Amino acid sequence: MGQHFLGDPAWRQRILKILSPGANESWIEIGAGHGEMTQLLAGDGRRVFAIEADTRLAEDLQEKVHSRASEWPGVEIISADVLTFDFQKVLSGNSRVYGNLPYYITSPILHHLFDYASQIQSIHIVIQLEVAERIAAPPGRREYGYLSALCQFYTKPEIVLRIPPGAFRPPPRVKSALVRMTLPGERARLKVTNEKLFLKFVQGCFGQKRKILRNNLRSLSSDQKILEAMKDCGLRPDARAEQLTLAQFASLFAALS
Repeated sequence: MGQHFLGDPAWRQRILKILSPGANESWIEIGAGHGEMTQLLAGDGRRVFAIEADTRLAEDLQEKVHSRASEWPGVEIISADVLTFDFQKVLSGNSRVYGNLPYYITSPILHHLFDYASQIQSIHIVIQLEVAERIAAPPGRREYGYLSALCQFYTKPEIVLRIPPGAFRPPPRVKSALVRMTLPGERARLKVTNEKLFLKFVQGCFGQKRKILRNNLRSLSSDQKILEAMKDCGLRPDARAEQLTLAQFASLFAALS
C-alpha cells in the first residue's frame, strides 16, 4: 500500500512544531498508520479524525483508543479509503488536514480534498520531494505543470521541511518533504465562474508540454481565434503553458469561452 511510517520521534516533533496546532482546532489525519502523529495532534484536547485504509492498522488504533482513552482524548478512528471518503462527515468551520500520503496517489488525494476546499483552513502533507517541488513551482520553472496550477488555484503551497529517508520505516527510496498549503489560493482572487471547466481547460493547455500553447488549444477553436485571444491577453504566439500565471490562464479561458 506504499506505506512508509514516520518512525523517528525527533522528526515527528519537528513536524508538530511546524503544524503548531491550536487548542480548539479540529484535525483530519490521512494515513494514521500506527498513530505516529495521531496522539501528538490530539494534545490539548483537540478533536482528531484519523483515517486509515489498512484495516489491520485501523483495528489496532481503535484498540489503543479504547484501552488508553486518557492518552487518546478526542480521537476517532475511521477505517476508510480516503479517495472515496465523504469529508463532509467530519469537516467543521476550523478544520485542518495533515497527511503522510502514499506517494503513488498524492495527486488523486489532493483532487478529492479540493472538492471540500471552502471548508478547510490548511493542508499539511508529507510527500515525495520531487512532487512537492512540482506543487510549489512558480511559472517559468521546468517543474511547473498542471499539478502546480491546480494546487496554486486552491492553496498557497510552500515546502517547509525536507525529510530524509532514514526518518521513515521502512525507508523510502526517495527524499520526502512536508508541504504547507494555506487556503484559499488564487481561486479567491480570480473568481472563475465555472471552476471545473476552467481546470479542465488548464489541464488541456498542459496536454503536451513540448508543444506551444496554441497547438494544445486547437481542439477548442480555430488557430486564428486562438491567436487573437492570445494577443488580447498579451501573450506571445509561441507561448507555452508553463510560462503562464493562473491569472493569464483565466484571461485566456474567458477570451476563448
